[in-house]
Amino acid sequence: MRDRPIIEWEWVFGHLDDIWAATAEHIQLTVIAVVVGLAISIMASLLIYRDRRTYAPIAGVAGFVYTIPSLALFSLLIPITGLSILTAEIGLVSYTLLILIRNIVAGLDGVPADIREAAVAMGYGPWQRLLRVELPLALPVIVAGVRIATVSTIALVTVAFLIGRGGLGQLILDGLRRDFRTPVVVGSVLSVALAILADLTLVGLQRLATPWARAR
Repeated sequence: MRDRPIIEWEWVFGHLDDIWAATAEHIQLTVIAVVVGLAISIMASLLIYRDRRTYAPIAGVAGFVYTIPSLALFSLLIPITGLSILTAEIGLVSYTLLILIRNIVAGLDGVPADIREAAVAMGYGPWQRLLRVELPLALPVIVAGVRIATVSTIALVTVAFLIGRGGLGQLILDGLRRDFRTPVVVGSVLSVALAILADLTLVGLQRLATPWARAR
């Protein structure tokens, strides 16, 4: 086993379908988790926006879940939801909430008071001000949170091999079980590549959505 090269290209080219299937599953799990987590976080942040007293309990619950080790959380969910995508997504979504809620609230809090006052003077109501002034200005901070949540989720998806839904983590696990380095290297390299690509994509989308920041 130890005489094998790090990468056996014959194995790679012979398992392209398996590699693509694992990569597609990894992307699918990540996108679902981040989108659902962002939707829940936006609703929670709007509740905080209306009543600041809700921030501590909401952040406290999200923070508590965030401290639970991923393997332990998946193990707790398996008796309830089984070895399913739902189990993986409940865990993955839960880990995005604290990051996203904190960044959304921080972004809204960072809007200068004089801009808020100007919007009020122009006749904007609370929700008009939120949607047309505060959220656009908070977008860079919010996207920063989405970037962190996305990269973290890509890393966490590999742990979902525990329930047979690990995407590229399945390749890594298979290689470790057989003491075969090629699947381990392929799964690891592709996971890193996905994280870098996702981060660069979000940076590009942020630049397109905030042309005033580019001009400044």
